[in-house]
Amino acid sequence: MIEQRGEGADLMDAWQGAEMVLLIDAASSGAKPGTIHRFAAHQAPLPAELFSFSSHAFGVAEAVEMARLLGELPPQMLVYTIEGEIFDPGASLSPAVVQAVEDIIPRLLREIESQFSR
Repeated sequence: MIEQRGEGADLMDAWQGAEMVLLIDAASSGAKPGTIHRFAAHQAPLPAELFSFSSHAFGVAEAVEMARLLGELPPQMLVYTIEGEIFDPGASLSPAVVQAVEDIIPRLLREIESQFSR
């Protein structure tokens, strides 16, 4: 597991040579806080509207699409986003987001298990 702050160039470096990447990020699309979205980024571009709010000039969506253009996208890349509620610097996670974080863990474990059972 590698934890990153979401800077695109750092993300691209982190997944270099990986066969499978599970990437988790915050989203701000207007959906209910705590909503979990899943995208198979190796199959289709990420929806830009989910990544419209970012504190990074070159964030997750841009990194994924740049890697796609350069032919450096991992063979399997799953992007999970959790719909945020409060994006103020230093703010705590809302209860809905905390619950979503807890809910996403078994899903991630199933993704990993399915990769190794092939």
